[in-house]
Amino acid sequence: MTDPNLTYLGPIPKALTYDKKPRPWWKRVPLAFVIVVVVPTVLTVVYYLLIASPRYVSETMFIVRAANASQPSSLGFALEGVGLGTTQSDAFAVHKYVNSRDAFQDVSRQFDIAKVLAPAGSDAFSRFPRPWEKRTNEGYFKGFQRFVDIGYDSSTGITTLRVEAFTPREARGMTEALLVGSESLINRMNERAAADAIKEATDARDRARQRLSEAQQQLTGFRNREQFIDPETTATESTRLIGGLLSTVAQLKAERAQVMSEAPSSPQLPIINSRIAAYEGQIARERAKIAGDTGSLAPKLSAYEDLSLNREFADRELTAATAALTNAEAEARRQKLYLDRIVAPSLPDEASEPRRLVSILTVLISTLLAYGLGWFIWAGAREHRQD
Repeated sequence: MTDPNLTYLGPIPKALTYDKKPRPWWKRVPLAFVIVVVVPTVLTVVYYLLIASPRYVSETMFIVRAANASQPSSLGFALEGVGLGTTQSDAFAVHKYVNSRDAFQDVSRQFDIAKVLAPAGSDAFSRFPRPWEKRTNEGYFKGFQRFVDIGYDSSTGITTLRVEAFTPREARGMTEALLVGSESLINRMNERAAADAIKEATDARDRARQRLSEAQQQLTGFRNREQFIDPETTATESTRLIGGLLSTVAQLKAERAQVMSEAPSSPQLPIINSRIAAYEGQIARERAKIAGDTGSLAPKLSAYEDLSLNREFADRELTAATAALTNAEAEARRQKLYLDRIVAPSLPDEASEPRRLVSILTVLISTLLAYGLGWFIWAGAREHRQD
């Protein structure tokens, strides 16, 4: 027996139907999307468009160079990073100063840092201290670093210094203070380098001058003691005198030989012999003065030559030390460092920070990427569980 099939061809009663109304669009948005994307973006928009305080940026550009230095190549900049020193280490010394506590103290002497970093009306996330920061010296130093940025272009050797502040004049004033402090640092480096090199050369010259003075005093004392100026001149004069006496003796001997050949019993022979004996005695005495005993001229001449040689060496040493000092001074001038301003600290007339649109787009894109990545991970995990 089969069940009967009933076919109804009329309209369907309303009681048998259910009209489902579409859900509003805001209810169709996933809660995760609202939490991950919408809420952070809205908060960012509210902060940057309604709350964030404008900040002004003063910029300056300068170069640190030596008088004979050429600008570095990109390879030279790379070698600097691995410890192979170049002349650009002087520029990096300035960079370290700008980010140091010395620079912070130099600026603090000219500005009230507490008011500069937290003026009236500034928002809690731009000023110092922020809600999670403390009012300590270390905190102020780190807060100050947040407002200062310094960069280096390896292709040109130009350093760019940017300082933020809540007013244009404070931005330019702090930039000028950091620039003046950097120039003072370069001057101190020049003074130390020149002082070290020149001091060593000056000390060597003074020692050489002292040795020359002592040698001259010893030579003067010898002359006063021995009562003659130059033993060499005295010896020369004695030698000439002996030479003249020998010449006279030779003439007298020749005359005696002639007289003896002509008149052996001539009464002139005793006279000639007496003169020859007198001259020969004088020659012996003169030779004894030059050499022969401790009172002769030879030992004195030896001592004089030693003293004279010492003075000559001292004089040469002084000449060399003076030339070295002159070279050291010239080298110090040649290697002197200069901080040349290329662009003076600017006085901004428009706030360039914060970059509101860029910041909002950055948050939006970042949250979208995070949400998309999370959605793909969740979808993959759900499909894995269904399998």
